[in-house]
Amino acid sequence: MTAVTNVLLAGVGGQGTILAGKILAEVLRRKGHDVKLSEIHGMSQRGGSVVTYVRFGEKVFAPVVEQGEADFLLAFEKLEALRWAPFLRSQGGVVIVNDEIIQPLAVNLGQAAYPHDVVGRLQGPGRLVIVADGAAMAAQAGDTRTQNVALCGVLARQMVAALRGDWQAVIATMVPPKTVEANLAAFGLGWEAGGRVGQDQALLVGRSL
Repeated sequence: MTAVTNVLLAGVGGQGTILAGKILAEVLRRKGHDVKLSEIHGMSQRGGSVVTYVRFGEKVFAPVVEQGEADFLLAFEKLEALRWAPFLRSQGGVVIVNDEIIQPLAVNLGQAAYPHDVVGRLQGPGRLVIVADGAAMAAQAGDTRTQNVALCGVLARQMVAALRGDWQAVIATMVPPKTVEANLAAFGLGWEAGGRVGQDQALLVGRSL
């Protein structure tokens, strides 16, 4: 049976989750992989849950990642990381979680409490949990809207499925022309930060760059 790598990207509306998934899928296609991409859209407005599945390998037959199958989880918000953590492999797996809290409506209305110790609850046997400050990296790149691409840089370094230049070439064609420079800078910051994460290191904070 051909090995397939499963990536799950989760966030809320307005964070650029879908674009990040499309960039990842295009990078992998250009490297010769068979790629299946599936998107689940929540509310189109900011705040609705959005998740993208990307599966790649020599031959991929189904587009959806089932529970317990994800090799990588890239979460653009902490609660979304916790929500989708059951989809990670029971042993191992990599979680990259953006150090950002976007309170859902139920929390704002006082109907629920935002969970505590999200990072601690994400940790498990053999699992690498990376907390990345996407906002800090985007600010350093000169455009706060580039958080998603900065986080792609962290993911790219962990996946080792494509070279830095492969990603940069795709990003340059998929973001608005006026934002290419800032997005490439954000990706570079994420790439460099991701390269400093060891298998025994559980925390990466972008603001330390």
